[in-house]
Amino acid sequence: MDALNGLIHGFGVALTPANLLYVFLGVLMGTVIGMLPGLGPISAISLMIPIAFTMDPVSAIIMLAGVYYGAIFGGSTSSILLNAPGVAGTVATSFDGYPMARQGKAGKALAIAAYASFTGGTIGVIGLMLVAPSLSAVATSFGPAEYFSLMLLGLTAVVSLAGNNLVKGLISGTVGVMIALIGIDSQTSTQRFTFGQIELFEGIEFLIVALGVFALAEVFVMLMNRGKDSGKAGTISSLRLDRSEVKEMSGPTGRSSVLGFFIGVLPGAGATIASFMSYAFEKRLAKDGGKMFGKGSIKGVAAPESANNAAAVGSFVPLMTLGVPGSGTTAVLLGALLVLGVQPGPLLMDENPDMFWGVIASMYIGNIVLLILNLPLIPLFAKVLKTPQTLLLPLVVVFCVVGVYGQSFSTFDLWLLLGFGVLGFLMRANDFPAAPLILGLILGGLMEKSMRQALLISDGSFSTFVTKPISAALLAVAVLSMVAPLFGNWRRGRAARRASARAAEERADA
Repeated sequence: MDALNGLIHGFGVALTPANLLYVFLGVLMGTVIGMLPGLGPISAISLMIPIAFTMDPVSAIIMLAGVYYGAIFGGSTSSILLNAPGVAGTVATSFDGYPMARQGKAGKALAIAAYASFTGGTIGVIGLMLVAPSLSAVATSFGPAEYFSLMLLGLTAVVSLAGNNLVKGLISGTVGVMIALIGIDSQTSTQRFTFGQIELFEGIEFLIVALGVFALAEVFVMLMNRGKDSGKAGTISSLRLDRSEVKEMSGPTGRSSVLGFFIGVLPGAGATIASFMSYAFEKRLAKDGGKMFGKGSIKGVAAPESANNAAAVGSFVPLMTLGVPGSGTTAVLLGALLVLGVQPGPLLMDENPDMFWGVIASMYIGNIVLLILNLPLIPLFAKVLKTPQTLLLPLVVVFCVVGVYGQSFSTFDLWLLLGFGVLGFLMRANDFPAAPLILGLILGGLMEKSMRQALLISDGSFSTFVTKPISAALLAVAVLSMVAPLFGNWRRGRAARRASARAAEERADA
C-alpha cells in the first residue's frame, strides 16, 4: 500500500483505546526515566520486556517505542536544570541549556527543548513514513570504511566545540579517545591503560565520565563560588517565546531535524552523534562565529534537541526495513520483536502492515502527547532551581552516586566518578572545553572498530578509505573542516597585523 493509505491504516490501529493507553504509558515512563541520570531507554525497555511478552505484539512494540523516544524527549530536563544529562543524547543540550538556566531562563530553555523535540520527532516520523524503503538501501551502502570516515568527520567537530583555543580542544578530544580505548582489546585480548585493575578490563562507562565531567564538576565550581551567584538561577522565566526567539530557533530546528534523521538512519550512529554533529554544524553557520554558543544560545538548545529526537525515530528505519538495529536501544527492541514472533525486514511492510504502519502512526500521537504532557509540567520542573544550594548540591551528588552505583554496584566506579569530577573542575579552571572530551569518548571506540574491520577486508591496505567514493568524500569534508578554521585564524591574524602597522604609520606621520 502507498504511504497515505498505509498511514490511514496505521491510525486505525493506533487509535484503538488499548493502543492509545499504551502510547501514553510508554511516553510517560520514558519521560520520567529520561530525567534520571543513570537510567535510560535501554534500561527502561529491558524492564518492560517481560510485561510486553504478555501483550499483543503490535501493542507491545507501540509501548516500547514510546519508552524510547519519550526518554530522549525527557532527558533534556536534568541536562538543563542540573547539568546532569539524563541520557547520552542530551549531553549537547547542557552546553547552552544549563547556562540559560543559570541566567534565570530555565522556563524558556525547557520550552525551547520541548518545541524542538516535538518538531524533530515529527519530522523524523514523516521521514520514516515517506522514505524508509529508499533510505534502507542507502544505509546498506555504508561499510566499515564509510563508517570510519563518518566518525572521523564527527570528531573534527572538535574544532567547532573547542571555542577560541583549537589546541586545547584537540588535547581534550585526544584524552576522550584515550579513555574510550581503556580495557581489553577485543581482537588481541591485550590490556590497554588498565594498570592491572580488574575493574578497568571492560572499559569505563560513558555515564561515569559524563556525570563526573559535567554534574560533579559543576558541584565543585558552585562550592568554590559560594556567595558569588547573581541570584538569577533561582528565578523561573516565562515559558512564552516572543517572535524573535521563535525565528531564531526555527532555522536550527528544521535543519537539525533533517540532519538528525539521516544520521539516525545509519546503523550505529544514533541520537548522541546526531546531537553533537548538529550542534557543531549550527555553530559553524552562526554569523558571529559561534561566540554565543556555550553561553546560553537558543540555537544551542534547539539544534541538539531536535536532532536527537529525529535520530531516535530515524533509527527505526534500519530496524524495521532491514532487521538491523540502528542503536543499542533498537538492538533491544529487535530482540523483543523476535521473541514476540515478528521478523523485521524488507517484507515487514507487506506481511505485517499493522505493525509497520501502526508504530509510525503511534509516533505521531506520541509526540503530541509528549508536548501536552511536558509543557504544563515545566514550571514544576523549573522549581528545582529554587532549591537552596545547601540542599541542591547534595541532591546532585546523590543523583550522580545512585546513577553510577546502580549500573555496576561497584565502589571503584564511584572513585572514577570522583576522579572525573576533579578532572572536569580542573578543565574548567584552565579553559579546556569538556565537549571534545565527551565526543572523543563516544566516537573513539566506534572509529577503532570500523577501521579494523575495513583494514581486515582490504588485507591491511589503507587505500580502502580513499578509493571508496563515499568514504573519500567524507574524509575530504573532514579535512576541510579542520583547515577552514586554521585559514580563518591566519586571515584574521594577518588583518590584525596590517591594522597595527597602519596605526603605527599614522602615529609616525603625526
